[in-house]
This record gives sequence, structure tokens and C-alpha cells, in this order.
Amino acid sequence: MMPVHDEVRKSKTSASLFFPLAAACLLVVLAAGAFAARALLLPVHDSGGEAVTVVVPKNASTAQIARLLEDQGIIKNDLAFRVYARWRQVDEKLKPGTYELHTAMSVPDILRKLVEGPPDRIRITVPEGYTVAQIAELLERKGVAGREEFLQSTRQHWDFPFLRDVPADTCGLEGYLYPDTYYVGSGTKPDKIVAMMLQKFGQVIEEHDYVRRAAERGLSLHQAVTIASMVEREARVEGERPRIAGVIFNRLRLGMPLQIDATVQYALGQPKEQLLYRDLEIDSPYNTYKITGLPPGPIANPGWSSLRAVVEPEQNDYLYYVAKPGGTHAFARTLSEHNANKRKYQ
Repeated sequence: MMPVHDEVRKSKTSASLFFPLAAACLLVVLAAGAFAARALLLPVHDSGGEAVTVVVPKNASTAQIARLLEDQGIIKNDLAFRVYARWRQVDEKLKPGTYELHTAMSVPDILRKLVEGPPDRIRITVPEGYTVAQIAELLERKGVAGREEFLQSTRQHWDFPFLRDVPADTCGLEGYLYPDTYYVGSGTKPDKIVAMMLQKFGQVIEEHDYVRRAAERGLSLHQAVTIASMVEREARVEGERPRIAGVIFNRLRLGMPLQIDATVQYALGQPKEQLLYRDLEIDSPYNTYKITGLPPGPIANPGWSSLRAVVEPEQNDYLYYVAKPGGTHAFARTLSEHNANKRKYQ
């Protein structure tokens, strides 16, 4: 039998060999992990690459900004960006605005820019329901872009998936320039502003799975946006949007002309406080007093509330509505009820 003290000696010898080896292995693992983590902070491209305009929305969280940067190919990994921002204690200091970033920039370089903020920022709020022409006029008043230069940018080819089924006979990007608050530099070109607004539209419909939800109602995206634009221009009260959408669906189902005044306003090309009977006779595919079904495309750029009303309409049996003082509407099921409402409120 082996002496007890020999067993102890052998055990100690084994332990003395094991722990340095384990420690060495641990150091290798940690070093490999640190190397991999550092690699995620390096530029996407070591050289060359491309410049990318990135719009950081107001009140965006660090996680949202990280996802945006990864989606646009500016960083390698959104989690690495978030962890590094937290480690540097700048995750609450990232400023909204429009940035010209580059795929050859490292995460520390990008964070430095986002903490500093855009060199000069002009705040532009595009109201819901504005037409492309109204947006162009707004940008010109703000001194950001000339009206005609902006309109020309909307007429060029834009390769966004949601634009591929837009009929050629519609008015440019009407309906797809998402109304929101944007921050741009004084030297931002019109095509960059158009791209920002289209990117925002794409983000909204993707976040809400909008294409699928529209398809469940038998609508293409273009049809859904067209209906949403009419809801946007007709509704003045938030709670009435789903109800007006319900009226539109009811009339479409029965093959009735939509008879929406806002489409006539669009066909006229200029706003009028009150339409005349002769205005309703204008020969235009946008005149829903003379055509049945939907006009060729949107008549304005709807916000999310109106887009949602199309996929979540109120189930009702109303076929008519008339404006009341204060911006609300009186709804009716029959023509006689509608005529009574007109006499009462108009």
C-alpha cells in the first residue's frame, strides 16, 4: 500500500500543475473575448467605404439609435455599440439630428459625433396631411431648399421597396413623405431630405407590419396609403379617423362614388375654403364625385393615426358625413338623414 504522505504529495503536485494551466486558459479566453469585442468597435470598412446620411429621431433611445446604425451599415453590431456607449457613460447624451457618417468610422468616432450633435441644425416640422407641394413651400420658407429644386427631387427615381408598385401616373412621392419633425443642416441637399422622409415612412410601416395588415383587408400598400390620405384630409378630430375610414370602406363595397371634397381640392391644385358646384365638375381622375373607386394615388402625406385607421377602421353602417362647426362631423346612414344634417349644420 502506498504511504499516505506520498498520496498527499502526488495530489499537491497535480494541483500545482493544474491551476497555472487553468489560469493560462482563462487568460486566453478573456483575451480572445476582449479581442472579439474590440473588433466589433472597428469600422465596417478599413478603407474606402461610403458616406451615409443618418437621421437620429427626437427622443430616440440608445438601443433605437444602435439598431438604426446597424441597419444602415454604419456599425457592425448594435449590442457592442450600446455596451460601449454605456461604458463611456454617454448613452444619455446622444443628440437628435442629421449626420453625415461614414462606414470607415469606428464606434468611438461615431459616438463622438453623436455626443457633439450636428454642426448646425434646422428644425423642420412637417404637419400631417401636407401635400408634396406644401412641403416644398415649407422648406423654402425655412431657407433649407428651393421649392422647385425640392419638387424636382421628388420626381426622380427612388429605389425603395414600398415604391415599386406605385403607378406611373400618380403625382411623384405623394403619400410617402412621412410627416414628422426633422433636423437638417443648412447645407442639406433636397434629395437628402427626400431620402430622410422616405426612410422614416419605411421604418413606420415596417415597425407596424403594415403591408401585411393592409393585405388582410384586401388592399395593396398604395391603396391603403391612398385611403389614409383621404382620411387625413377629411378628419379634424382624432377619434373620427376610424369612423371616416369605415364610411369610405362602406361606399367602396357598395360601388358608390366616394364624393370626398378633399380629392376635388387636390384636383384643383389649390385650396379653397368652400367648393362650388362647378368645382365638382372638374375632369380629373382625382374627382371622386365623378369616378367610382379610389383615385390613382394619395392626395396628401398621412401620419400614423390615419394609416392605422385604414387597417383598424370602425365597423359601422354610415354612408355619409357632413362637417359641423368646431371640426367634428355628423354621420348618417341614409340620404334623408344626411340632407337633414346638411340643413342643420351648413
